[in-house]
Amino acid sequence: MSSPAVKIKNFTDLITWQEAHKLVILIYTITKNFPSEEKFGLISQMRRSAISISSNIAEGFGRQGYKEKIKFYYLAQGSLTELKNQIIIAYDIHYLAQEKFTEITEQINHAHRLLQGLITKSKTFLNPKS
Repeated sequence: MSSPAVKIKNFTDLITWQEAHKLVILIYTITKNFPSEEKFGLISQMRRSAISISSNIAEGFGRQGYKEKIKFYYLAQGSLTELKNQIIIAYDIHYLAQEKFTEITEQINHAHRLLQGLITKSKTFLNPKS
């Protein structure tokens, strides 16, 4: 027996947004420990990338047409990829220990899978016969 469908009324109901939001909090937390000279460099860039992910998911949710929704979900995916690159850089220059790098990478990968699912599902509504 399948469970009853949950009605999604707000972008905050999306598991994809919830996991992206967790990523924002994680990025803010870890970047507090970065050197102060990175305030306008890597810290700012990582935080903006993380915020862009959840913001584009929210904006996509608020759009009426699926073509528009998908556009914003793809923008979120681009920001997610950008953040992954920045995490690799932070690790390579020893701003992140292995444990934190692994934790963040796992959250990024989890958010990416969910976002890809959201895009795929949205595309089925755009092209129901595909």
